[in-house]
Amino acid sequence: MLEKLEEIETKYAALEAQLTDSKVISDRALFQKVSKEHADLSELVDAYRQFKRVVAQIADVEDLLREGDSEMKEMARQEFETLRHQRDDLEEQLKHLLLPKDPNDAKNVILEIRAGTGGEEATLFAGDLYRMYSRYAENKGWKIELLSASESDLGGFKEIIVLVTGKDVYSHLKYESGVHRVQRVPVTEAQGRIHTSAATVAVLIEAEETDLEVRQEDLRIDVYRSSGAGGQHVNTTDSAVRLTHVPTGMVVVCQDERSQIKNRSKAMKILRSRLAEMERERLDKEQADTRRGQVGTGDRSERIRTYNFPQSRLTDHRINYTVYRLPAIMEGDLDELIVQTRSFFQAEALKGNAA
Repeated sequence: MLEKLEEIETKYAALEAQLTDSKVISDRALFQKVSKEHADLSELVDAYRQFKRVVAQIADVEDLLREGDSEMKEMARQEFETLRHQRDDLEEQLKHLLLPKDPNDAKNVILEIRAGTGGEEATLFAGDLYRMYSRYAENKGWKIELLSASESDLGGFKEIIVLVTGKDVYSHLKYESGVHRVQRVPVTEAQGRIHTSAATVAVLIEAEETDLEVRQEDLRIDVYRSSGAGGQHVNTTDSAVRLTHVPTGMVVVCQDERSQIKNRSKAMKILRSRLAEMERERLDKEQADTRRGQVGTGDRSERIRTYNFPQSRLTDHRINYTVYRLPAIMEGDLDELIVQTRSFFQAEALKGNAA
């Protein structure tokens, strides 16, 4: 690891020199490329330089422990313990920083939430999850755009699909896919019994047109009159769009906009992202399940969390982590939970690298 870090520090110094080179400065594209490489390495190099300083300080303290008087040795012992902890912390930080970065971390996502088992209660829980993620996005300064929604009679959602845009959205939400289970007394329960229901969450990377080509001849496009809420304009024009990707049989329906063009655009965005996710899953399987062993399947059929309202308890089953502040989490206070989840999967990735 130290040899690799030395190589990276040497490369960082070379990039630093290039940034002051007049030839590089005059070439805008090259200057931007070098600047980005330099910025990408800065956190790692700063941590490594701090690590080397602490190691050097430990060597000095060890000299005092061998040669100093008794009073000096006692002071040196205390300093040695402090420095040793700093060194160990920095070493762990360096291991994490050396992990290959997910190239998708900075991308936007399409978030799909669907009611699972549990009838109307499941649709209400799907609505609660949507509200939770919306509050979290608001706290992060992200933007949410509604792509498609199917409401239930009691005000929840049978399905809701949104586009989340902002800084490093995927890196924060990448481990949210799966089955979210809820245990509580439903509003429809007259005798106060606790029921268990579920909703599924899927986090798809927003696919750009350049990421995946969808051929027009592979699409069947149907337009029809929208149903449900939306007013007379929605219900009296053929604005709803159903896209069918013939080779895969994948179907996407959008009817929330008055404009057929807008509904078609949103449906294409969802379809393209689902097809890109399907392709990523295919590549994962071809690559011997290595990544899946490190980060879990991310499958929508995998139960990942239980939200127990009577005990104000949330448990993430993948990382064996439990907190007793469910009301705050449902209001979007997800930072602690997401940090714990990411740290766990990073540690698993480190084990995989070591193996």
